[in-house]
Amino acid sequence: MKVIVVGAGVVGTMHAWQAVERGHEVVHIEREAEARGASLRNFGQIWVSGRAGGEELDTALRARELWEAVGARVPGLGFRAIGSLTPVRGDLELAVAEAAVARADAPARGYKLLTPEEARAVNPALRGAFDAALWCERDAAVEPRTAQLALREALLATGRYTFLPNREVREVVGEHAVRDDHGDLHSGDAVVLCTGAWLSGLVREVAGPVPVRRVRLQMMQTAPLGEPLTTSVADADSFRYYPAYASGALDALNAGQAQDPTAAAHKMQLLMVQRLDGGLTIGDTHEYEHPFAFDTVEDPYEHLVQVVESLLGRPLPAIRRRWAGVYAQCVDTTRVVHRQRVRDGVWLVTGPGGRGMTCSPAIAEKTANELGW
Repeated sequence: MKVIVVGAGVVGTMHAWQAVERGHEVVHIEREAEARGASLRNFGQIWVSGRAGGEELDTALRARELWEAVGARVPGLGFRAIGSLTPVRGDLELAVAEAAVARADAPARGYKLLTPEEARAVNPALRGAFDAALWCERDAAVEPRTAQLALREALLATGRYTFLPNREVREVVGEHAVRDDHGDLHSGDAVVLCTGAWLSGLVREVAGPVPVRRVRLQMMQTAPLGEPLTTSVADADSFRYYPAYASGALDALNAGQAQDPTAAAHKMQLLMVQRLDGGLTIGDTHEYEHPFAFDTVEDPYEHLVQVVESLLGRPLPAIRRRWAGVYAQCVDTTRVVHRQRVRDGVWLVTGPGGRGMTCSPAIAEKTANELGW
């Protein structure tokens, strides 16, 4: 079988990986020299902890298994089974963490409520004041800026993978072929369009309006911390954002403890991961209304610096990079991904939202299974 994959972000690359793993030939087409979108502009978190129970959690847990297996074969992914800590302060935040630990699926996530001393034994860099911390053993991390490159190198070594950069697919031809802006026709037994946040042009032509929206975020990265940050770190605002924490305790938190005005205005949470070079990737914001701003604003960065410094108990290293990104999210956020057959033999797979990096291996596996690869 020959599979044509359009889009070299993490979702497209994982579809290529699934096809090659099953013995098929892949032609992988990317409109830029390499992926430049949300697949690089994220935390690199394999984030199990906040996922909704049911299909979303099952997908994340399966993806976590696949990431670890692929990471063992492709060291360039930088896979680390580091877990995460969410420090909490005050009775209202603590009650949300306790409700999470009481969930029936808490053991699958590796939830445990730690004292400050226990949390610092896991992550000594957390010298700030807090009352407890929610530990999630199943969370992990990879290097988002280099993961696709490492996967591509491994795919090229198989001899069954061809990468065609700087080619924008303009037309779906018949049932199993696409034509690019060089005029070249690429035909196979199946075509998978993994176009990320590119939802106009070809996608609109072949799929019509899709129930997917675009979301913009702001993030930053620091100079090296100078010491290990041994886990991912979140703050209690993540309780307000992730569905796993929905509970009466969360309702009480929302009613009784107002979110910081800057965090509320920009729909913020803190997530933080240390990169292999020692720097910290820190974010993020959420913007849903179009048209998106074309610039980044400082207030969210200043808020994040304050939150991080309060948890680390020390000044944050200098910020070296700031960026904005846009990803595609299903309008119905309970859906893991939008998977649509747009023609016989041609599928569109998009809209995982902030779950893309986490869930992409399992999303691709399900596509491969449904298409009978």
